[in-house]
Amino acid sequence: MTSENLELRKVGLKITLPRIKIFKLLEAMSLQHQHVSAEDVYHHFLKRGESIGLPTVYRVLTQFESAGLIVRRHLIKGRSVFELASEDHHDHIVCLDSSEIIEFRDHIIERRQQEIAQQHNVELVDHTLVLYVRKSH
Repeated sequence: MTSENLELRKVGLKITLPRIKIFKLLEAMSLQHQHVSAEDVYHHFLKRGESIGLPTVYRVLTQFESAGLIVRRHLIKGRSVFELASEDHHDHIVCLDSSEIIEFRDHIIERRQQEIAQQHNVELVDHTLVLYVRKSH
């Protein structure tokens, strides 16, 4: 049984061809640290001549999100992008000019956030850091 099938079964989802294809695409994009929208997924399959409709893509992505396989991010105004869920925390830089999304990890920022939480006598449970930038000329 393939890793995609195991992942889908583990979260209680029935194995279907659209789910397998979409999960494989998300895995491939994750290896390249790319974030994709539902429309990106749909256009990927459309260009390849594969018949996975946009409503199916939305439904499968919602099911994957509900099952904890992927995370929906609202990094770009009016557009949701998705990435595989991971234990490995990272933050994002978003270019306002090109909409490019860059993942980064910084132990100093992570440590400082913990220190700030402790100073306020609270437990940091989760956070999202997004830096919105413009290319300098």
